[in-house]
Amino acid sequence: MSGGEERWQRVNLALACFALDPAALGGIWLRARVGPVRDRVQDALHTALQGLNLRRIHPGIGDDALFGGVDLSATLAEGRVVRTRGLLGDPAVLVMPMAERVKPGLAARLAAALDARKGLSLIALDEGAEPEERLSSALADRLAIHLDLAQQGLTASPELALDMEALAEARALLPRVTVPDSAIAELAEVAARLGIGSLRAPLQALAVARASAALSGEDCIESADLLLAVELVLAPRATQIPETEQSAPEDSPEDAPEPPPEAEDKPETEQDEDRIDLPPAEMLLEAAKAMLPPDLLARLAAGRAARSSPSASGSGAAKKGNHRGRPLPSRAGRPGGDARVDLVATLRAAAPWQPMRRKLADQPDRLHIRMSDIRLRQFEETSDRAIIFVVDASGSAALARLGEAKGAVELLLGEAYARRDHVALVAFRGEGAEVLLPPTRSLVQTKRRLSQLPGGGGTPLAAGLKAALELALLAQGKGMTPSVALLTDGRANVDLSGSADRAQAGEDATAMARAIRARGWPAIVIDTGLRPTRGLDALAREMGAPYLPLPRADARSLSAAVDASLTPA
Repeated sequence: MSGGEERWQRVNLALACFALDPAALGGIWLRARVGPVRDRVQDALHTALQGLNLRRIHPGIGDDALFGGVDLSATLAEGRVVRTRGLLGDPAVLVMPMAERVKPGLAARLAAALDARKGLSLIALDEGAEPEERLSSALADRLAIHLDLAQQGLTASPELALDMEALAEARALLPRVTVPDSAIAELAEVAARLGIGSLRAPLQALAVARASAALSGEDCIESADLLLAVELVLAPRATQIPETEQSAPEDSPEDAPEPPPEAEDKPETEQDEDRIDLPPAEMLLEAAKAMLPPDLLARLAAGRAARSSPSASGSGAAKKGNHRGRPLPSRAGRPGGDARVDLVATLRAAAPWQPMRRKLADQPDRLHIRMSDIRLRQFEETSDRAIIFVVDASGSAALARLGEAKGAVELLLGEAYARRDHVALVAFRGEGAEVLLPPTRSLVQTKRRLSQLPGGGGTPLAAGLKAALELALLAQGKGMTPSVALLTDGRANVDLSGSADRAQAGEDATAMARAIRARGWPAIVIDTGLRPTRGLDALAREMGAPYLPLPRADARSLSAAVDASLTPA
């Protein structure tokens, strides 16, 4: 059986376990792109969850829809406050597509609703294309089953067949399934050795094991049930590769405690429980290790780097405004300036107070609006990112690393183009710097300008940084979020006036670096020389940017370094 077929069998078992008691398991995190494979999983879920309240929610859903609010039309028609019931008010299975886009605030509210244990569960359809684009950890921690079908082929994914009669019998048997005392201890030990810090994971694994036992027609958890729980719940959460414990020495120490005497007078039921052949933790660990991806450590490192980066959004900075972008819930405030009043939200806020205000004002035929009722519209838009490459085209670079720098910029431009970023290019040589390319998305135009990039002359580093600073300010004025990548292998020897004064050139470069740092823009300084250049590390500190010497690095290494620093997501 191929790996894809085995994975598909686990998907079938996972859906059957979830269908028995969705609320106990919390939900499913299904990571897969839109396509026939995911469609087959969704079809099977709809079949297995027949009779339950399935509700589809958007990752940008508002609080009124979740928790309920004032039904404005009914309130105006009846003359009394009529409230709607939110989606979270009734037991339901929530289905959320594009779950990787959930904002932290909504993730926290949904997590709190799942913790309240009011019969809610969530099927999160994660469509992230990059490793960093994934479901919020707050939600992922509360969903027992994690399925990653990114590598699942269609040929190994036939239509899923769920026996509804068997599910009904298992659902009836589930409350009678018992749990051996040793099961939770072994699951907790496996979770700890896999580096899982959450205490929810062993409990969720236990719930899956109980469901698996019910599906098998057993009233007690057995070895196969625990193995399935480890594969579905614990292995996908692993943060480290467990080490095998050293075997105990053959010669037991003299002071070792003697084993407790066998209890001959135990009742028969207790003796039967003791004879249950549960797998030891080592066997469960081996099952988990077989599920771990070979590049687990690299994935975890990439995830930590992305979370720690100041620009880890994959695009420009998100900002709130009054006119454009994705609508956000309205906020209380005073009208004026460019603020726009949300009339419907204002009426909703005022509706509960109308009876009291009419009595106080003795004017029952009017609508009484107070300043505290005013709600203002707000939107959130994500600004485009402008990556400004400052390339040293002086004589030293032209002789040494200019070719590799060009190749690295081209590779970066290709990736930036795929992310819909803007790119700009500043080259400095001779007596000054020149903006070869203003912020653009044209990859073809950028490549043509790079091919014409000449080399030679002095190193007017300050002029290059000044040109980058001015270009970044223009880009910021247009709503973009600039980043600066400096690629050089030489010390500044031409000042801002174009004179060959090494001391003044160094001071000018430091002043420009400090100006860039004061703006708080992401930046990186890459030393492309064959040997680390004296003074560039100090310049990077003044710039508030990481210094990265890459001697003998090719274009691909350079592009990977810049990509990791400026475009982590």
